[in-house]
Amino acid sequence: MTTVTEDWGELYKKLDSFMASLSITARDPRRKGHLIKVLHRAQHYFGYLPEEVQKYVAEKLFLQHSEVSGVISFYNYFTTEPKGKYDISVCTGTACYVKGSDKVLSEFEKLLGLKDGEVAEDGVFSLNSLRCVGACGLAPVVIVNEKVHGRIDNKDVLGVIAVYKNKEGAENE
Repeated sequence: MTTVTEDWGELYKKLDSFMASLSITARDPRRKGHLIKVLHRAQHYFGYLPEEVQKYVAEKLFLQHSEVSGVISFYNYFTTEPKGKYDISVCTGTACYVKGSDKVLSEFEKLLGLKDGEVAEDGVFSLNSLRCVGACGLAPVVIVNEKVHGRIDNKDVLGVIAVYKNKEGAENE
């Protein structure tokens, strides 16, 4: 994830390079079809999709800002707010909920001192719930960044947090 101190100019250059590889023109009927792919890449680079980035993508794809923001608000994956270095998502879809994901989410909230949708002041952790991630056989599911942790119950939460706290500690040494 990017931080405020990073040079966003370099990130825009990376995004420009990616979009140039798609050879999109104003008359290209596929430009809307490229939008999700471009938004995924932009979120990967910037860590989230602030309005400034949304407008930039819209301009480069010859779309209206409302078309871009509509896609972002529709898909749960996209975020317009910064996330923590370790973004913890608890699936609350039906299979996960039936198997106790509400208790798992509550335990994360208790141990991290965060509510659903919040980012820790130090920026290390963020916590959110999301709807079905399509891994029902592993219910309940917790995703940290892109790593899936399956069959998690509230007793496992401390261990999941410890893994990432240890990574953070090792990086700061």
